[in-house]
Amino acid sequence: MTWYTLLVFAVGAERVAELVVARRNAAWTLSRAGVEHGRGHYPVMVVLHTGLLACCLAEPVLAHRPFLPALGWPMLVLVVLAQALRWWCITTLGPYWNTRVIVVPGAHLVGTGPYRFLRHPNYIAVVVEIAALPLVHSAWLTATVFTAANAVLLAVRIRCENTALTSAAPA
Repeated sequence: MTWYTLLVFAVGAERVAELVVARRNAAWTLSRAGVEHGRGHYPVMVVLHTGLLACCLAEPVLAHRPFLPALGWPMLVLVVLAQALRWWCITTLGPYWNTRVIVVPGAHLVGTGPYRFLRHPNYIAVVVEIAALPLVHSAWLTATVFTAANAVLLAVRIRCENTALTSAAPA
């Protein structure tokens, strides 16, 4: 459980790093007449991601979940791959990347990096991480509940982003 706890704390530290980048990028986009969309769902997203990390630590302890190598190691690989994809997205979007939905009117959509293949590759990373991180230590209940909750949130979030991007894109 010690190594798993360190992993969950590392993911938490990564989230803090994301928030630092997001805050800097928000200032940059807002200074260029950026417009924020979907403020209402953002607090829900924060609670979901914070709750995920807490439940990842709680379920293995409270429900006596063992580390199962045949499950845990492949899930760890998926967590690492999800982080790599997330940071590929962040570096590709540069100052346009954010945890909030802020778009600069008239800016062109990015079509490089993972965005050559998918419109929202960051959400692939999110989906994989939310399912895989708890399963590293057999927290199947956490994986199930948060995957379902995230699916509902992503339906709202992706609709919000698509509307914001469409309205801001140059004609």
